[in-house]
Amino acid sequence: MTTTSTNSGKPGGTADTAPRRRGRGGAALASERREHLVRLAADLFAEKGFQATTVRDIAKEAGILSGSLYHHFDSKESIVDEILSGFFEEVMASYRRVVDEGEDPRTTIAGLVRVAFGTLEPHRAAITVMQNDWSYLKGMERFAYLTRSEDEVEAMWVETIRRGQEDGLFRSDIEPKLTYRMIRDTVWVAVRWFRPGGRLDAQGLADHYIKVMFDGINTH
Repeated sequence: MTTTSTNSGKPGGTADTAPRRRGRGGAALASERREHLVRLAADLFAEKGFQATTVRDIAKEAGILSGSLYHHFDSKESIVDEILSGFFEEVMASYRRVVDEGEDPRTTIAGLVRVAFGTLEPHRAAITVMQNDWSYLKGMERFAYLTRSEDEVEAMWVETIRRGQEDGLFRSDIEPKLTYRMIRDTVWVAVRWFRPGGRLDAQGLADHYIKVMFDGINTH
């Protein structure tokens, strides 16, 4: 719900100019530092927006010089690339598993909703970046996978909704693509107010949403 100039074009690939280090200890330390920088940058992107966040901002948050950041990433685009490709890899794999289980359309839609809500906490930054900076990022060649991935996700949902209509489980007077987009946006906008540790966790929130979506709020 990646194509870069230096990767294979599959989700998850990123450009990294970090120098090779000898020994497992050095490699592990470099990996930990890289992951730490990604987490810091993700929080900044979510808070300030990708375009408004500078390499200097990320370096300052990490307590290092801007030049030191380039030992791990060649640009802030490489960092957000890693954040977004990781998100799409995970969510699409989960969506495919739900669809491949071959359950009835209602069960499948419920499963897809649970997957979507389950992304709110671990991928808060990625979802926020997509909401705020989607138009900007998709205009860059290295982020062409965003549109392809979104198209694949949309196709999963739309096909399931149409199958439900054919089976008489869903209303025939709803437009499948519009229905999917309304569900998607309703779920993902929750990232702006959902807080872990609240009255409902992500799955409790998903259960409540499914109840309202399928049963409505009327008493009859």
